[in-house]
Amino acid sequence: MIPLALDIAFAHLRGRKRQTAVSVLGVMLGVGIYIAISGMMQGFHTYFLRQLVESNPHVLITDEVRVPAAQPLQMLHPDAAVAVRRVLPRDPVRGIAAAGSIVPALDRMPGVTAAPMLSGQLILRRSGRDYAVSALGIDPARQGKVTSLAQDMVAGSLAALARETSGIVLGRSLAAKMGVGIGDSVAAVAAGGRESTLRVVGLYFTGLEEQDLLRVYVNLVRQQSMQARPRVVNQIGIRLADISRSIPFAARIEGRFGYKTAPWEETYRRFLDVLALQNWIIYSTLGAILLVAGFGIFNIISTVVLEKGRDIAIMRSIGVASRRIVHIFILEGAVVGLLGMVAGWALGRLLSLALGRVPAPGAADPTQTLMIAQSWWIYGSAGALALLAAVSASSLPARRAARIDPLAVIRGAT
Repeated sequence: MIPLALDIAFAHLRGRKRQTAVSVLGVMLGVGIYIAISGMMQGFHTYFLRQLVESNPHVLITDEVRVPAAQPLQMLHPDAAVAVRRVLPRDPVRGIAAAGSIVPALDRMPGVTAAPMLSGQLILRRSGRDYAVSALGIDPARQGKVTSLAQDMVAGSLAALARETSGIVLGRSLAAKMGVGIGDSVAAVAAGGRESTLRVVGLYFTGLEEQDLLRVYVNLVRQQSMQARPRVVNQIGIRLADISRSIPFAARIEGRFGYKTAPWEETYRRFLDVLALQNWIIYSTLGAILLVAGFGIFNIISTVVLEKGRDIAIMRSIGVASRRIVHIFILEGAVVGLLGMVAGWALGRLLSLALGRVPAPGAADPTQTLMIAQSWWIYGSAGALALLAAVSASSLPARRAARIDPLAVIRGAT
């Protein structure tokens, strides 16, 4: 047995089939577009973060300290108004002391893999042109376990870099810019003016243009020689089996060894802030689309209230409470929203499948397509917003209907 309020709501909607269909279509389009665009943006963010995080260590130890050591004058007068500026370090050679013992200690921790690195600037020379790059001296065997560099190789291999101590691995974009390939030689000049000849043994591609253009990899021993820093390591990259514990793990490691230890969330905070802002703009725009769809529901309910004013007055005169009148018209909006939500789910699924067949621009694999996220949260939030917009749009005319004075309407009709 259908409740009376719902039966009346269906009767009103059937009486205006064209307007009802248009309102349902508006909600359907809003929900479908919301699902498709949200899935595409969430998939893009997931892909971007995966490329960014997996191609770099989850946690990075550097030869820096967050808080400089207290100076003797400050220690002598801790409560005085003392300001010490431009203090030069005693030891001009920077690096992570006892890195040879820190790396094995990290390896002994469960779910932790570590790799020593030496970062420095190089200028690559080819055909009379100079290219400033950031060179990372690595242990190829360890680096392949800490980052996805081994999987990102599109030519050559990390094993070749291990065999060839004078080898260099370039980003595919940088190699194309320089006009070099596997087996070609390039001149490399370090900050101290030392010039070496390196042979290209591998090309990698991460999809991150800035990294592919500006970062090169050389053998750790060769990098230490070029930078005139023998046996020095200034970075230790760490990969975690459980990336979700990177923040507390980094805090624990920094407290133990004293060196600045940054989790990936801190290292890429600027990118995460940009993604958060982008999400806010996208979801605000998609919410506005569903809000516009609610105007169609507002229009149809308002029209019904105007046309059914006499019927509403009769219902009020026979004792139907005002809240029951409100329920009838809110049910009409909810029915339109529910029908549009279900149809929008189906449309969103079809649009997502279609977008999932579009080739991903700039991907290393030509068969790779756009990554479209499909989650219950996207469908649930789209449905919730659709129903909220429908109920909110119908509540205003519903309350106006409940305020109709039956005596005034009946007297006016006579």
